[in-house]
Amino acid sequence: MPKVEITIPEHLEMQIAQMVERGEFVNREEAIEDLLSTGIKAYKTSGPMDEEEGATGGTGLEDDGMMGHDDEYVF
Repeated sequence: MPKVEITIPEHLEMQIAQMVERGEFVNREEAIEDLLSTGIKAYKTSGPMDEEEGATGGTGLEDDGMMGHDDEYVF
């Protein structure tokens, strides 16, 4: 597995440490890997559309939110 070195703000480091202390993750490395993976998945479902899809491609849910409501998100 490739290794990556990052610098994150202190408040994020503290939140990660608290999640590990509460037992939500086995260790810091697992927490960062899982949180990063979750963030990428969320970005893929709600992030910018590919140019290939265009405004009329796909379901249209990306533009207007789920079921056409602006205040709902697709996960």
